[in-house]
Amino acid sequence: MPLFKIHSQTPTAYSLSEDTDIVNFLTGKSDDYVSANEALKNSDLFSLILQLSGDLATVEYQASSSRIQSLIDNPSLTTNGFSFWQAMFAQLLLAGNAYAFRWRNINGVDLRWEYLKPSQVEPMLLDDGSGLVYNITFDEPDIPPMYNVPQRNVLHFRLMSNTGGMTGISPLMALKNELQIKQASNRLTISSLQKSVEAPGVLTITGGGLLNWKKKAARSNQFMRQVNHSNGGPIVLDDLEDYKPLEVKSDVAKLLSQADWTGKQIAKVYGVPDSKLNGQGDQQSNIMQMNSQYAASLNRFVKTIVSELNDKLNTKIIADIRPAIDSTGDQFADTIGGLAKNNALATNQATYVLQQIGYLPQKLPQAIFNKGGEKINEEN
Repeated sequence: MPLFKIHSQTPTAYSLSEDTDIVNFLTGKSDDYVSANEALKNSDLFSLILQLSGDLATVEYQASSSRIQSLIDNPSLTTNGFSFWQAMFAQLLLAGNAYAFRWRNINGVDLRWEYLKPSQVEPMLLDDGSGLVYNITFDEPDIPPMYNVPQRNVLHFRLMSNTGGMTGISPLMALKNELQIKQASNRLTISSLQKSVEAPGVLTITGGGLLNWKKKAARSNQFMRQVNHSNGGPIVLDDLEDYKPLEVKSDVAKLLSQADWTGKQIAKVYGVPDSKLNGQGDQQSNIMQMNSQYAASLNRFVKTIVSELNDKLNTKIIADIRPAIDSTGDQFADTIGGLAKNNALATNQATYVLQQIGYLPQKLPQAIFNKGGEKINEEN
């Protein structure tokens, strides 16, 4: 009969989320805290997170175990595999941490994984430094909170860390000033557009020194009533009046024209080419160079994902990022074609490789030649 070691008391631990370095995203206490809900209102950031999380979910994570592979392909009972992983990776990109609870049977075999919001998880370090434990709450009312959950029962993906890799840092912390500038710019733009139809400005009346403030206020109100009732038509002034609309200062106008500046800063923080934010990017770079840069950026995030899966699942996980950066397979086909042209691959080998990735159909007509050298296709 197997023997199990039973601890007489619950191991003590201290919460990492109480650290001033703020490791728990949604319960942050730092002055540099940025809400994900507010951050996603920025169109550049939303576009980047949508693309990066979708591409990370498109990457093929191949496990040496068929059972683990089936779990990776369909980890949840409440959604499909792609949506589950995109949600996980979006949370990782926003918070620097992403969690999933491993529901396992009595033998330790994974049954399903459940996505957890950072607000549901409190990571803690054991007092002796021997590992992490987690306090977890669940959205389901029938499932009570769990305390001191061993780290083996939790998939914990994290980005760059200042806690020795125990927890990650949210990239949004580095974008606090940029997002504030963009919000202020947007508010100024909206305010300028709104006031442009209200005709704010200075109404000068010749001999105005003879008017007291009550008459000036009355004339201003009368002028604005004329503006509101003009229905877009011209405003009529007499010879004693001169109206000059207010203009946006040139330095403020320049600020409004720098909308792409914050987009470049966002791309820089996430380490991707700014062309991925629908910008012009580097005009000297061709498509191949930009795709190569993006592949390197994507691979940085893939490494942290694969490392966590390898550590927790006790199996070998290999990631193929080609589907994410070459969705049509044209670039891969060009590469294989070049190898065949340089005699690095035989024609039948190149055809076989392209068939394996689905670029060419499995039942391909066999190419034969007649006596005149003309190629004729014939079914197998």
